[in-house]
Amino acid sequence: MKSPSGRRRRPRAPRRTTPPGILTLAALLVVASLVSGYLVLTRSDTTTPTASSKTREAASARARQEPRWDGRTKVLGDGSTSYTGPQKGQLKPVPLKPGEKPPQFVVFSWDGALQGDDGLFSHYRELAEQYDAHMTFFLTGIYLLPKSRKDLYSPPQHAQGSAAISYATDEHIRTTLEQLGEAWQGGNEIGTHFNGHFCGTKGGGDWSVAEWRSEIDQFYAFVEKWKTNTGFQDVDPLPFDIRKEVTGGRAPCLEGQGNLLKAAKGYHWRYDASSAGDFQIWPGKKNGVWDFPLQMLPYEGGTYQGLSMDFNFLYNQSEGQTEGDPANYPRWEQQTVASYMSGFNRVYYGSRAPLFIGNHFEDWNGGIYMRAVDEVIKSVCTKKDVKCVSFRELADWLDVQKPETLQRLRGLDPAQSPDWSTVVK
Repeated sequence: MKSPSGRRRRPRAPRRTTPPGILTLAALLVVASLVSGYLVLTRSDTTTPTASSKTREAASARARQEPRWDGRTKVLGDGSTSYTGPQKGQLKPVPLKPGEKPPQFVVFSWDGALQGDDGLFSHYRELAEQYDAHMTFFLTGIYLLPKSRKDLYSPPQHAQGSAAISYATDEHIRTTLEQLGEAWQGGNEIGTHFNGHFCGTKGGGDWSVAEWRSEIDQFYAFVEKWKTNTGFQDVDPLPFDIRKEVTGGRAPCLEGQGNLLKAAKGYHWRYDASSAGDFQIWPGKKNGVWDFPLQMLPYEGGTYQGLSMDFNFLYNQSEGQTEGDPANYPRWEQQTVASYMSGFNRVYYGSRAPLFIGNHFEDWNGGIYMRAVDEVIKSVCTKKDVKCVSFRELADWLDVQKPETLQRLRGLDPAQSPDWSTVVK
């Protein structure tokens, strides 16, 4: 799948709970490979530094790691990141009072977080600001690594410098850095989508705990050293410390959560959004962190349930083709909006379980999935009791609730509108 920015992305597996025509995992991976494909890159830098140059580089590296003050900002490392104080405008988590109905939380999250020629990153950052919403932007680490330095990436079980997605152009690295900073300053969350987006054989589902740790460490390194790797000296540091900012992520194709969660224990993460297929129930914890899965939403009038992501609609509507029949675009767009709104209304008038929507910055089928999300944001984020928040803000809120209250909430059917005095005590 090729976006206007020139990158290619492997879709994650769709889920559809209708008895006939269920796609097997093996068949799905074939479809995904046909649509996406791998981009294998080779090492081109064969220069060997001398001993004296190594000494100078080591001294320079140590100097870059010393925090510097410019009067307002604590600049970190080589100047790629900084500490500018606590993030402003965050939701204040307050325990529910006895008998109080919970807010209706809605989380819009985006995989990849690249500002390409399509301008979708800035579009949703601006839309979030307009509708008093916060979103979670999952950054792919190699989107801050120039293609000329691709040999710095050592993906688990794959050749040095290879990736299943394209490296960003230098200009897109610049624009992405700008959007990351403005998104954070606007109260949005920056999470991780890791690096090479490998799926299927030798992808995240096949990685060991140690390999996941390597992937995580490299993600941090690409963000902390983008200035060294790009040579950009005219771009401001990111206004956050990436090691403190990232408190969760989403694995490519939702694969490998088991070993990923074991690896994440050393990074003080608070949630993971790498599971799929759960119905709309209040979240619980898995391996000590909040589990925020994509959800099954009513589709085609409730005849079956479909996963709350754009590629799921793409698969069901145009059989995985990114450019289906344009004559169907209006109908498919309304189907997508209707599914999102059916899922929202089911819990808004029922259990008030959070609604999770996960999308990509893509123009599949003429951009209908982007326009569908636009319409949903405008419709739901303005309603009474609705809070459009980031995953981290939701985790903050859940952390201050009484465990027994959360247990009772998790026992509710999504469409069940209970006597709240019996649930929140």
